Amino acid sequence: MDMQLAPAPLVTDPRRRLILFFFLMTAMFMATLDNQIVSTALPTIVGEFGHLERFGWIGSAYLLSLSAVMPVYGKLGDLFGRKYVMMTAIMIFTVGSTVCGLAVSMDTLIAARVLQGLGGGGIMVSIFAVNADLFEPRERARYQSYSSLVLMASGAIGPVLGGTMSDLFGWRSIFLVNVPIGFIVLTGLAFMLPYRKPHRRPKIDYAGALLLAMTTTSIVLATDSSELFGALISPESIGIVVFGVVCAVTWVFVERRAPEPIVPLQLFRNSTFSLLLVISIMGGAIAIGMVNYLALFLQTTTGLSPSAAGLLFILLTGGLVCGSLSAGRIISKTGRYKPFAIASLTCSAIAFALMSQIHAGTPIAFIGAVMMLHGIGIGLAQQVPVIGVQNAAPARDVGAATGSVTLSRMGGASIAISIYGAIIASQLGKVGVSIPGVADIKQLTPKMMAALPEASRQAVADTYAAAFSPLFMTSCAIALIGLAAAIMLKPVQLPRAGETTKPQPATAEAAE
Repeated sequence: MDMQLAPAPLVTDPRRRLILFFFLMTAMFMATLDNQIVSTALPTIVGEFGHLERFGWIGSAYLLSLSAVMPVYGKLGDLFGRKYVMMTAIMIFTVGSTVCGLAVSMDTLIAARVLQGLGGGGIMVSIFAVNADLFEPRERARYQSYSSLVLMASGAIGPVLGGTMSDLFGWRSIFLVNVPIGFIVLTGLAFMLPYRKPHRRPKIDYAGALLLAMTTTSIVLATDSSELFGALISPESIGIVVFGVVCAVTWVFVERRAPEPIVPLQLFRNSTFSLLLVISIMGGAIAIGMVNYLALFLQTTTGLSPSAAGLLFILLTGGLVCGSLSAGRIISKTGRYKPFAIASLTCSAIAFALMSQIHAGTPIAFIGAVMMLHGIGIGLAQQVPVIGVQNAAPARDVGAATGSVTLSRMGGASIAISIYGAIIASQLGKVGVSIPGVADIKQLTPKMMAALPEASRQAVADTYAAAFSPLFMTSCAIALIGLAAAIMLKPVQLPRAGETTKPQPATAEAAE
């Protein structure tokens, strides 16, 4: 294979590109906000429809379908062009939001959430792939850092916005607000985003798409089995794991023979792609997977109220913003991303090692400083896996590679959430001594904890601090696995627009 030119940006007018980028970020905010905004409205929805036992499915149904379709959308964008694939995803999401807002029962709402996820997964993958078309590799680093901020902003604003809108306009408003936004974004993309026709005739790998969707669905269901089936290891969860393994093995055989595989297996021959996938999985586990547990840790160990604990998250978000923006700018100047992957995972590993030593009397200022360090760690490498695989993959497979990275990040988060949950449950289950005034420590809310006598409150805080210590050590180990992968990365330099990318040694040998 010869040296390849970095493709020219799809839109050359800077102002038009910025307007398009704004539309893309609006769509991304809408898709990522949707899972966060629902969390605070869930009690109200359950109050209206009942069926408390299906409570978890309102969130899981969205994540499940979102994860299942991500790689498929990436491939469809490579085959048919990104414009119409992205617009279809926004349309599906908007229709799903409308049905959610008009839901008449819990079953209707769960089905509508699946429909929303089918659109949301497409929006998230297509946005990163369209960014690859709009900006040259160096400039892309800066704009991907803004995308990361939108992802984090939706995480920070979602729960507050969901609670406020439910109180003021009723829970249906949190879904129906997506309808006008969806129409505005659709109109903007229809008129402003040019259509770049791919130079190949589409052959869709239906079997590969279905098998991959079933594999990712099995992973999400298996990791949620403690909530869904009452235990992490149960006959149902073992059955799901076996089914997932069979689907995964069959998928590899199908992809080897498919003329247009959903995830081209030759991508894995490039060590850069495989290592960035590992970094992405570990990054999802320690960034997205840890957020809810940090909130629980702060409220139980320090005795802070939910709003005061929320203020400490400003330090985490502040570190994330600083890390993400500075990394984006430096990568766009130097073209090198490996140092940021190493620095990021080192910061997170140190932060979790320090957190594992935090006890009930630790000063709040120290906890805040550790959270800020973790935020900087997440921010430094937030966009590295996406930029890295888009540069490593051939132009024809950029969508598929982007979809794989986005999926691996969400998969890492989903698996980590259940591992963390199992650790906390087993640690709290070991507490044999009953604490005066506490019937069941797992049912304790921050408000109930504040009403306890001082001695009991201290005992609860000590119990939770001891339970969280192995969880933070696990996170530290996950960060170290990611760090090992980051150290093994090749020191690649991103090309400027119109420059040729240097071929890897293996490629040069093949060309000879």
